[in-house]
Amino acid sequence: MRRPTPRRGWFVTFEGPEGAGKTEQARRLHDLAVEAGLPVALTREPGGTPLGEAIRGILLAGEAASADPRADALLFNAARAQLVAEVIGPALARGELVVSARFADSTLAYQGYGAGLPLDELRAVAAFATGGLTPDLTILLDLPIEDGLRRKAASAEENRFEAAFEQGFHERVRAGFLALAAAEPTRFVVVDARLEPDAVFAAVLRAMERLPDLARRLLGPRVAGNRGR
Repeated sequence: MRRPTPRRGWFVTFEGPEGAGKTEQARRLHDLAVEAGLPVALTREPGGTPLGEAIRGILLAGEAASADPRADALLFNAARAQLVAEVIGPALARGELVVSARFADSTLAYQGYGAGLPLDELRAVAAFATGGLTPDLTILLDLPIEDGLRRKAASAEENRFEAAFEQGFHERVRAGFLALAAAEPTRFVVVDARLEPDAVFAAVLRAMERLPDLARRLLGPRVAGNRGR
């Protein structure tokens, strides 16, 4: 008798402008999955692998401020290719939940809408790097640029994307994320990141109901309870 093919896992990404809280909300979702006994992998971009972390150091360093946007896009996608090959792809094949702070949409927003590179070319590079992998659900944490940059400055985690680009660049990035969400409403859920972290996470959990099988594993009776209201 043939064994049933293992179910592919779920791929959930968090996107948004600087200071939106992607790392914190991704960690909260990871921790909830652990509590629920669901196998889960938490990662980030750029990074998540030894090669990716080395590339991250190059990309976010102040010395890279003068890098051409094409160089940025290629470096991000090099890190992304390794992340898919080494972490995301194998975890999905095992039926796990993969949670990532950023993925290919960030390259479209930053190097595309922000820096002006052709979106079609960026999509082609990302498709090659990822083997065509697309998230099942993308949570876009949206907030005004001033709020996000203020948060980053207060956190002492400022990198060259906050320091080296004018506010207009960040406004284009935010508008780009919103345009991507509007173009794919079945994949994106936009969450107001101005809210307190607990309220943001409550909205994230509501968004999980877009993936019913995952929501049942994560939330259990709470899913049925919400539907009965």
